[in-house]
Amino acid sequence: MIIDLSCYPTQIVDLAWRHDGDPFTGERLIEMMDGPYYVNGKPRRIDKAFIQPPQGNTIYTWTDGELSGRESIDAYMAYTLELTKRYPDRLMGCFVYNPRCGPQAGAEAIEYYAREHGFKMVQFQANMHAYRPDRALDWLRPALAKCAELGLLVKLHTGDGPYSIPSEWYPMIREFPTVNFIMAHFGVQTGGVYCFEPYQMALDEPNVYCESGWCLQSRIVEFAKELPTHKILFGTDTPPNEPGMWLRLLEVLCHEPPQGLNLDEETLEDYFGNNLARMIGLEPTPYPRTVEEAEARLEEAKAEAAAR
Repeated sequence: MIIDLSCYPTQIVDLAWRHDGDPFTGERLIEMMDGPYYVNGKPRRIDKAFIQPPQGNTIYTWTDGELSGRESIDAYMAYTLELTKRYPDRLMGCFVYNPRCGPQAGAEAIEYYAREHGFKMVQFQANMHAYRPDRALDWLRPALAKCAELGLLVKLHTGDGPYSIPSEWYPMIREFPTVNFIMAHFGVQTGGVYCFEPYQMALDEPNVYCESGWCLQSRIVEFAKELPTHKILFGTDTPPNEPGMWLRLLEVLCHEPPQGLNLDEETLEDYFGNNLARMIGLEPTPYPRTVEEAEARLEEAKAEAAAR
């Protein structure tokens, strides 16, 4: 099973990055997920994806001053919620916590989206929302306590200074040992390359995991040699990224050294999605052993989609 941790469909052009072209809608995302992408010579699709609003779109409802904290939250989460209802077999909801809408309002919203709509993940984006995670502790505690109570995954945007340097999250990671924290982008983003920090944190802390997308190919090989195999999770940050390149980043692990490390395909499938499936209560699936089996799976998926 292939599950993408980080996708950002939107019905309006991203208000922060203002990407060229038309809005990257849920339908465009699913078309891209369908591929096919070739992994070790076999055609694959991205079976499921966690989706959330682009971070820029989580700011405008708060900054325009016309909506209350909870109204602002529901406004920026509306399209994500709509898509999870329209495509429940493919798209899973990730709630975006903006503490500037009010920590209590945010914590209450986390519970609502988890209990009423089945959301299983919460993202924190300290740079976009302008707070230091090692200092704004009272802004974070209500939300993280709710995540601990509900057993939700927490995804942390990392790789940007001044507020999204991975180690800045250490106080909260240690304060909430029952919460599984995913270091999104492996500490690599527009602001720097901090990939060794998530790597060391995942080695040191049992509740820290690393998303593969954005990491450097040679570093992935280096890190995969040492990290426990359940610690690497697949994500693409689509858009602006194209998911096939990040599938390739992990497929290379199956090549011979020095570019790869002769990884077996079962472990590769864990990285692609089975690790995450276990974390959210889904049944893992085996990798396709032949081209014919992979093709048959894609045809079966097409038939199921057409029947719906």
